[in-house]
Amino acid sequence: MNLIRCSNKTAALLCVVALLATAGTASAFSVSAEGVPTETAVDEEVSVTYTIDDPFTDAPNEWTLAGSTELRDVSWTVTVLRAGSQVSQETYGDQSFEQDLEIDNNGDQVRIKLVGTTPAISNYTYDPAQNYQVASLSRISGSNEDEFRNDTVHHYTEESQSARQAIDDAQAAIDEAGGNENAEELVSSAISSYENGNFKNAQDLAGQAESKAQQAQQSAQTQQTLLLVGGGLVVLLLLVGGGYYAYTQMSEDEYSKL
Repeated sequence: MNLIRCSNKTAALLCVVALLATAGTASAFSVSAEGVPTETAVDEEVSVTYTIDDPFTDAPNEWTLAGSTELRDVSWTVTVLRAGSQVSQETYGDQSFEQDLEIDNNGDQVRIKLVGTTPAISNYTYDPAQNYQVASLSRISGSNEDEFRNDTVHHYTEESQSARQAIDDAQAAIDEAGGNENAEELVSSAISSYENGNFKNAQDLAGQAESKAQQAQQSAQTQQTLLLVGGGLVVLLLLVGGGYYAYTQMSEDEYSKL
């Protein structure tokens, strides 16, 4: 009888654990992305895919999917799937789109593929670096709009990237040197030139700043070496002087004994 009661309690406990585990892994509205770059060159092609899982879980039964981008020559492909099978597919060619979704005739997954070209740069900034919007995705229900994804990416030209790298190198040299006022002023001027689109001047100024920082570091190292050598000479002189003094004292003692 005790064994039966124990078995019943064990079975009940296992059921509770199973229910809790099921509850803990319940599906929920989520979005993931593939192909989002960290930076792109102007005119470079970008291809990104967003996947919305369980679009009607913790969400209205009817809502509008809205997307926007700053990419050029845009193509959006919105595919609705149910259990992995395609339900519908729509294509849009503008920088923004809207598509109505509802629980009765839409699936359990929405896939959004975006292809476009990196836009030109209208305003250069060093810190933070200039960027553009790859995509913004929102859920619209009535008068409520909830943005659930927003990706921005740094974009550059060959000239701007070279100037930025030169400024980065100069700043690293200044940091390694422990700071240098003249070099820091040159870097500030280089950044101003960068943000005005004068990349050649920015690169030249950054190169000068890096050289000054390196020279300052070498000078500091030379001074440190001279101090060490000077300290060593002082110690050596003290040792020699002490030895000579001891020798003369010993000589005087021996002479006195005679």
